[in-house]
Amino acid sequence: MIIKAKVRPNSGRQEIQQVTGNEYKIFLKKSPEDNKANEELLKLLKKHFKSEVKLIKGHTSKNKIIEVKDGDKISTGS
Repeated sequence: MIIKAKVRPNSGRQEIQQVTGNEYKIFLKKSPEDNKANEELLKLLKKHFKSEVKLIKGHTSKNKIIEVKDGDKISTGS
C-alpha cells in the first residue's frame, strides 16, 4: 500500500491523522535536522500499521510518499 503524508516536524507531539483513504497528516516531535524526523516518522508508522514501512519520495520535503508492506495486519478470527 502507498500512502501520502504531510509531515509537521517540531510539533511537540506524535500524532497520526488520516485525512482521506491514503493521505495522512503526521505530527512529529523531532527536528528535520540529521534525518531525525524521518527516522521518527518511520518508527511511528511501523508501530501504527504493524508492518514494515519504506520512505519512497520526499526525504527532504514535508510531503512524503511511503510504502507500507502488506503484513499480518488482518486477522481471520479462527
